[in-house]
Amino acid sequence: MSEAPRPARAHSEPFAPARPGRDAVVVGGGLAGVTAALALADAGVRVTLLEGRPRLGGLAFSFQRGELTVDNGQHVYLRCCTAYRWFLDRIEGTALAPLQDRLDVPVVDAARPEGRRLGRLRRDPLPVPLHLGRSLAAYPHLSLAERASVGRAALALKGLDPTDPALDGEDFGSWLARHGQSARAVEALWDLVGVATLNAVAGDASLGLAAMVFRTGLLSEPGAADIGWAHVPLGDLHDRLARKALDSAGVRTEVRTRVTSVSRGDDGRFRVQVPGETIETDAVVLAVPQRETHGLLPEGALDDPARLLRIGTAPILNVHVVYDRPVLARPFFAALGTPVQWVFDRTAASGLREGQYLALSQSAASDEIDTPVADLRARYLPELRRLIPGARAAEVRDFFVTRERTATFAPAPGVGRLRPGARTKVPGLYLAGAWTATGWPATMESAVRSGVSAADAALDSLGRPRPRHLFQFEEAA
Repeated sequence: MSEAPRPARAHSEPFAPARPGRDAVVVGGGLAGVTAALALADAGVRVTLLEGRPRLGGLAFSFQRGELTVDNGQHVYLRCCTAYRWFLDRIEGTALAPLQDRLDVPVVDAARPEGRRLGRLRRDPLPVPLHLGRSLAAYPHLSLAERASVGRAALALKGLDPTDPALDGEDFGSWLARHGQSARAVEALWDLVGVATLNAVAGDASLGLAAMVFRTGLLSEPGAADIGWAHVPLGDLHDRLARKALDSAGVRTEVRTRVTSVSRGDDGRFRVQVPGETIETDAVVLAVPQRETHGLLPEGALDDPARLLRIGTAPILNVHVVYDRPVLARPFFAALGTPVQWVFDRTAASGLREGQYLALSQSAASDEIDTPVADLRARYLPELRRLIPGARAAEVRDFFVTRERTATFAPAPGVGRLRPGARTKVPGLYLAGAWTATGWPATMESAVRSGVSAADAALDSLGRPRPRHLFQFEEAA
């Protein structure tokens, strides 16, 4: 169960006096902001974290629906997400979000006859690329020729440099077509992975970001793509445990406290305005979405601040279904031949005592993000009956939807040129967020990496040493 939100700070209770050269304010309590605050505090900086919502966690959070504790959306990470793994360790949450022992993804094709629908993507304990060789050779959702073609394309992808600016301007779908990938191969393999990680189909995704995802996740280390996910509500990790870690580090965390402006005085110190009070500080990290960042940037902070407004957003739709009985034996599966993308069993994590609670994660959901709940129910419940035999006789006790209209930045071709780094042209002002120039798509990993980069830059300007433990994940990467 997530911790109840703390009451808002009374504005009659002033912030403690500043100590020159030792103070920082972090604006935003998502993963990027929490990471930056922890990193700065671990280096001896006095940190105040300001979050406008009544909770921490950004867009990876939980809420109550009756007796259920519901995540707003299903979030997963991979073994190669070394920064997010560091974050889990730092907040003492690693055991609550374990990784698979070995990559194993059941893939169900609703268009095939029953009894022949299940395929698996899994790895063997062999070197790259042999670790996926047996799985690909036996993957029933592609023809023999398509499997061979996928192997050749994977080797070509391994030879790309994701940091090459030319790749940012090309779309992944065109590259796949040039390398002999059929529409079926794109659907059954490339988009199966890419839509979930990039939040875009191949034709709408930057080749640079796609190359980064597939090279790092599938073609770097044998275990890089092993999947991990929270076995408790996300609020237990990103709010309750994060607050505990921040408190232990000496960070003053203020929720329900929205920043209205940030300015820099002639003395080089910043004035951060919240309702009823001005906070003075030596450094500021803006760890909020790109549009909010644009509205808070002091003049001259970026050469072209309007480029932040050209970073598009992409939605994710989550469909939640509670059955009166268990209908699914596996923890999750991916689907083909159906609108359903990925299905996760959230029964235990939600606290449900009877029946089963499934969550459908629907990425790249522009066509459905505003569809009425009744229409979504009419569409997805029959699909679940097609995919899950046990659902055919079960009663639906609850059906609801969560929508994140701006869940991620859109990974469109050319987005790399728009993403700013951590440093701005105003000394002491830094940017963080999954949308900044981390090299990763909009994932929890990208958010944590951005917080580390912003903290590192701030520590440099404040003359503070880097905490060694903060950068251990770089050695593991």
